[in-house]
Amino acid sequence: MMAMTTSGTAVVTLPTDTQILIEREFDAPRHLVYKAYTTPELIKRWWAGDRGEVTSVEVDLRVGGRWRYVMVANGGFEVAFHGEYREIVPNERIVSTEVFEGMPDGKAVDTLTLTERDGCTTLAILVQHSCQEHRDAHIGSGMEDGLQEALDHLERVAESLAEESSRSE
Repeated sequence: MMAMTTSGTAVVTLPTDTQILIEREFDAPRHLVYKAYTTPELIKRWWAGDRGEVTSVEVDLRVGGRWRYVMVANGGFEVAFHGEYREIVPNERIVSTEVFEGMPDGKAVDTLTLTERDGCTTLAILVQHSCQEHRDAHIGSGMEDGLQEALDHLERVAESLAEESSRSE
């Protein structure tokens, strides 16, 4: 079976003055999208998109646990984000804080929701900023291009997990 390609298909909208909503379909079951989204060695394969190399991924996947991702961007500078998990429903929902370490005042709350239909998964991330200025800085950072690349890589990782599991059955 040839997987359909959905590269660059994330839709980014601004539901309110302080929110960013990212939605994308994946040609993979949600438990594999969740696994790719939460497993450190898999995160290293997709999080930087084509923009650099992930050098560190720390995930303590429990309520109150912390996460931190670091990459060295293609320009040679380091980019890091961290946060804390507030709510976890395996394979369905993760609520966590997110801080870009280059702008530590701009703490956001991210709500990831995964829904599956006919073996395909819709990923939705609602980013709630504290003010419009922070939301606009986030949008203005060029995040959308990097996000599209990262989600394309995430889909490839999830698809590779699906291929591995079908081979081992």
